Amino acid sequence: MLRVLKGVSLITSFILLIVLLGGALVTKTNSGLGCGKSWPLCKGQIIPVNLTIETVIELSHRAASGLAGMSVLLLAVLAWIIIPQKRETKFLAIISCVFLVAQALIGAAAVVWGQIPAVRAIHFGISLICFAAVVMLTLLIFERDRNYQKDTFFVGKKMKFHTYGLWIYSYIVVYTGALVRHEKASLVCPSWPMCSKVNNGFPTQFHEWVQMGHRLAAFMLFVWVLIAFLHAFKHYKQERGIYIGWLISLVLVSLQVICGALIIMTNLNIYVALTHAILISCLFAIFSFQCLVCTRSQKSKSQLLQNKTVS
Repeated sequence: MLRVLKGVSLITSFILLIVLLGGALVTKTNSGLGCGKSWPLCKGQIIPVNLTIETVIELSHRAASGLAGMSVLLLAVLAWIIIPQKRETKFLAIISCVFLVAQALIGAAAVVWGQIPAVRAIHFGISLICFAAVVMLTLLIFERDRNYQKDTFFVGKKMKFHTYGLWIYSYIVVYTGALVRHEKASLVCPSWPMCSKVNNGFPTQFHEWVQMGHRLAAFMLFVWVLIAFLHAFKHYKQERGIYIGWLISLVLVSLQVICGALIIMTNLNIYVALTHAILISCLFAIFSFQCLVCTRSQKSKSQLLQNKTVS
């Protein structure tokens, strides 16, 4: 049964990644009204007669979302039954289902009420949390068996500050990126890293401020992840899960910065833009799992030593 659960978790994570990509593709190709204002049907039909590229993109996204709904529900039920001894299982199962339903409802609202930028931004943010919950559940399933009734390691206050802070801050950065897309400010600054050669590279208009605000936020995210990784390298190399998690985070955020620059240099190439969305989704999922790891920590090193002595 555990082997079946592992397979379902991997498939579900992949499907949700496809849903995230599909949502980004819908936004970037302006296909949000490809099915008109009809939901869950498309132009009042299951499959419309006259198919445009926008209709195909929107309809495919809806189909993937429906498949994701069934897959997440199956994963949640199986995890609840097979690995109830892991204390995070039930919480993650509930969160993944709740946010999947919220994602579907907000997606429907975006169609019925019109493509309001704020609604579309919230839709991506909710989808991101659902994806992170499923990835966390998947990583939990693939963890080696260990005693989950008591903690076996210690995470200091500074590491917890980096972990929880970056989890919150990365979510804010996601919304600054959503603001860039929905305000159509992706290419208002044709040069990188500064806005332009005019006015010493500083923005002068609202859309330029939106673009440069996102760049600054992304740069601060990179610097913060680098600081957190160096702290993990110095103090947590013996805790392989924590150390490797921060190493992966540093690689992902570095690629994220490179993709952000390439979006400008390639004049908003669709494949680069979708890669950008994949990277931030995976980075947020890793941050989320690092937060989960921190919740298992002993309150002090003395408690850790006592537990090891008793065991």
